[in-house]
Amino acid sequence: MLERLRAATVRIPCSTSNLGSGYDTFSIALDRYLVASFEPGGDKLQFVWDGTLADLEVDDSDNLLVGTFTQNLNQRGLIACGVLRATSDIPVSRGLGSSAAAVLAGYDLARSVLNEPRDDEGAFAEAYHHDGHADNAAACLHGGLCAVVPALSKPIIVPLNLSPRVGFAYAAPSVGISTRKVRRLLPSEVGHDVAVRSLGRATALVQGLALGDPELIRIGVEDELHVPYRLPLITSAEEAIGAGYEAGAWAVTISGAGSGVIAMCDPENAEAVSNEMREVFLRGSGDSKCVGFSAVPDYEGLTRLL
Repeated sequence: MLERLRAATVRIPCSTSNLGSGYDTFSIALDRYLVASFEPGGDKLQFVWDGTLADLEVDDSDNLLVGTFTQNLNQRGLIACGVLRATSDIPVSRGLGSSAAAVLAGYDLARSVLNEPRDDEGAFAEAYHHDGHADNAAACLHGGLCAVVPALSKPIIVPLNLSPRVGFAYAAPSVGISTRKVRRLLPSEVGHDVAVRSLGRATALVQGLALGDPELIRIGVEDELHVPYRLPLITSAEEAIGAGYEAGAWAVTISGAGSGVIAMCDPENAEAVSNEMREVFLRGSGDSKCVGFSAVPDYEGLTRLL
């Protein structure tokens, strides 16, 4: 079986999703990456983790990257023997799509070691099957700004315009948060008035991101569907958001389900905004593992490097 496998490497960007009013719909790929590779050889599968994955407290048997990679090979009657390496600078469980990146990396790496062409439809379906929504996966897969829209048979991905005038700043506390846990806190129903306001804000968000319009973006990140329920769970998040605005951000909200926050601002001001937000998280916990950085959109998405 081993002779059918070849060495391969794939790279996946992180993604910030929701962006306030775009709950479970909008996502943007950013320039932090998971790089996964496989080198065949030996008589068993070995693992090497680096970067933000080095201290990950997850058994290899529960690892999304490992599970997706081995499952897709097992379905072809193959058992991988060799070294599976992964390094990442994507903060884990802090609202930057680390789970979606892991599933997509495992899926495409399995196809790549078999010298098979990309199957973006299958990769997206795999990510959607994993958690029931795939806004992060859409951006990680294709890059740029994407929307995931429900359809009769399956969700479809809609690429959207993103102005180069929009910069991004991210910060997060040292502690992550479970997407599934916080999702259970959301109400099962909302009022008609809330739904109407949400549609208007989402429209403003799409147009604001396309034009680089600060006022529309600020209106667009306002939210009643998920942010009010998640924000109290993230220590110092409200203060960090306030610090982002004081530093000149146009809009700040929770990144994904949290625990990170994402700001949209002038690109030249992004580093200063991220530093101020990180400083709030750092003061709140005293933990140097709090993170903060400026980011730019990634327009490549999933890439095969070897």
